[in-house]
Amino acid sequence: MSAKPTGRLAHRPDGLYLMLNRLFAAPIEDVWASLTRPAELQKWIGTYTGSPATGAVKFLMSAEDDAAWEYVSILECQPPHRFAGDFGEGDDEWRAMFHLVEGDGMTTLTFGQRLHSAAEASTVGPGWDYYLDRLIAARAGAPLPQWEHYYPAHAQFYKDLVVPSKSA
Repeated sequence: MSAKPTGRLAHRPDGLYLMLNRLFAAPIEDVWASLTRPAELQKWIGTYTGSPATGAVKFLMSAEDDAAWEYVSILECQPPHRFAGDFGEGDDEWRAMFHLVEGDGMTTLTFGQRLHSAAEASTVGPGWDYYLDRLIAARAGAPLPQWEHYYPAHAQFYKDLVVPSKSA
């Protein structure tokens, strides 16, 4: 797999987001399972513990050597279409969201992370390209991509992204 940076910046009602898309030749419910079931998540990013129905779980990014369990406050969960949550606590808190749309036998995943500033994109962007490409590889039963193909290789692409104007 040839790693290429794919993100863009976008304004949403609650702030500036780094947004990335991926396309799957699969039904929406199948892609939703890859993003929400602990055993499926474990294949490409991590796992969680707790009961999502309560709106709070703990998440561990297992592909990171020094990762710690993070609290997650689930803000929105509308299977199989929408999810949003706040991960971590205090100054280390970050918001992620994803939307799924199905059409013509394909499902489009739009993933986003809210940024504190556009400068964060140079480190956050390569990370999400890496993880989303791991998702694609895991679903295909292919070898997972290697981090060194993403960072620092993609950092300049994300550093150069232009913040769009907030026009209506």
